[in-house]
Amino acid sequence: MITSSIARKVAMALSGLFLVVFLGQHFTINFTSVFSENTFNELSHFMGTNPVVQFIFQPILMFGVVFHFVMGFVLEIQNRSARAGQYGTYKGSANASWMSRNMILTGAVVLSFLGLHLYDFWIPEMNYKYVEFIPEDPTRYYDELVHKFHSPIRVGLYAVSFGFLALHLVHGFGSSFQSMGLNNKYTPAIKTFTKIFAIAIPTGFVFIALFHHLKAL
Repeated sequence: MITSSIARKVAMALSGLFLVVFLGQHFTINFTSVFSENTFNELSHFMGTNPVVQFIFQPILMFGVVFHFVMGFVLEIQNRSARAGQYGTYKGSANASWMSRNMILTGAVVLSFLGLHLYDFWIPEMNYKYVEFIPEDPTRYYDELVHKFHSPIRVGLYAVSFGFLALHLVHGFGSSFQSMGLNNKYTPAIKTFTKIFAIAIPTGFVFIALFHHLKAL
């Protein structure tokens, strides 16, 4: 059981970094759909049928998502309790940025988006393979992806959600290294990299959605 405040923060940071790695990998595969239908189908087919990915990495990923968000709520409650005991009046804007003060809000939006993403892709995938037992078609993935972006409402929801993900990452990605005590001469470079990543990857996901939406018009 994780009991100390420092241990919780380190666990939160490690789970966050794990999810960032997955996010980068997920973006890399999805981005191939912009320039090569065949490459996207091949990569998606590999990820969707490889037993190591499906029965080891996927459960670990799901656990990581749940753990990260549960730990986030726990730390938020802990921090609010600590502030209430230390200050008669807490002026958040004078002590921290909007992003750091609203990680729970941006995280909740991202969590809601994950629910939509599971509804759009993961549940149909499970139904395809384990409920209806449809014979595997290695070329189906591109059409399934593009179909989801026909709706301008869904594209708008994705764009807003990735905007909140960027806000969440701008503070969270860089802070994860500080939580683990990695403050050294490379800290400025790490902060620069995390900010670029936090903006570029969500923007890239929005571009993918807009690209396929506009292409279908």
